[in-house]
This record gives sequence, C-alpha cells and structure tokens, in this order.
Amino acid sequence: MDETAARTDAALLAAIAGGDQAALGELYDRHAALALGLANQIVRDRGVAEEVVQDAFVAAWRRANTFQPERGEARSWLLSIVHHRAIDRLRGAGARVRLEELDLALATEPVDDEGADVWRTVANKLDRAAIVAALAALPPEQREAIELAFFGGLTHAEVAERTGQPLGTIKGRMRLGLRRLRNELRKHETGTDG
Repeated sequence: MDETAARTDAALLAAIAGGDQAALGELYDRHAALALGLANQIVRDRGVAEEVVQDAFVAAWRRANTFQPERGEARSWLLSIVHHRAIDRLRGAGARVRLEELDLALATEPVDDEGADVWRTVANKLDRAAIVAALAALPPEQREAIELAFFGGLTHAEVAERTGQPLGTIKGRMRLGLRRLRNELRKHETGTDG
C-alpha cells in the first residue's frame, strides 16, 4: 500500500487545503458514490444530483482549510456540503422536500458532537425502516423540528418562524431529538429494546 492510500479523510482535506489535487481525487474516489446517492435522494434527478456533487467537491476544494477535525468527521463535513447544495438547488427550483420522498435521513451538518454521531450511525446503516421507527419514537415537537430542518431544508430560524416557537426552544428540541435519535438507532443496531 502506498503512502497516499493510507491517508485519512482528515489528512486528505489538509492536503487539499495545501493545493494537493491528487488528494482531492482520492477523496472523490472514496465518497463520490455516497455523495451522489445522497444528492439523488434529495433532488430526485440523476443529472442534477451529479451537478450537485461536482459543486460540492469544488466547494470542498475551496473550503478545505475551514475543516476542523475536532468538530466532527471529514466525511460528515463533506456530505453536509452535498446536502446543503442539494437543498439550495431545490429551493432555487421552487421544489419542496417531503418526508415520505426521502430514503436517507439526517444528512446535514451536525449541530454538535451528538449530531455527528447520529449522522455517522445513519450513514453507516442507511436503514430507512430504522430511521422511520426512530423518528416515530420522538416526542411530536422534536420530530416536527427535525423533519422541518432536515427534510424540509429549513434553517433553525425558519423552523422557529413556521412553528411560532422561540429560536432557543427549536434548537433545544433539535438537540434533544438528535440525542434520542442516536439512542434509538443504537438500539436498532444492537437489536435491543431498552
């Protein structure tokens, strides 16, 4: 195995920040399929999804120096760019994302380390039934906030406005909801009920 094959995603982003085009190619080879799947689940058009992924990797090239490994995994950072680009594309087209149209959940920039853990769990399993069950286990106000933000592409402020709740309340509901989702998904992963 050569030296470049052994590099972590974080090391690749550091190399990309230094202008290493080969590192960008390696990062693309590792994550393009997952990125394309995510984009396609959101925009529901293969050609548009390919454009979203290309835009996201260009953004990663330009913004690699902003990646902070202590805040989460490089893959989550990259996929959050894909998610935001796809949502931006939908907003630009005037389309709305509905929960029942999504097979992939929680593909967003983590709000904290707990959010990063939920994303990692979901990204590794990609199990729609488990996600639906975990969402159903949430209190309605937490589920609504998460659905509006992650599936509807709304910002925290837009969720607060839509629901008529204070911004701090929405952020708290999302944080608690993500924590509970993580626990529900872990139960599913291990096959335990409690």
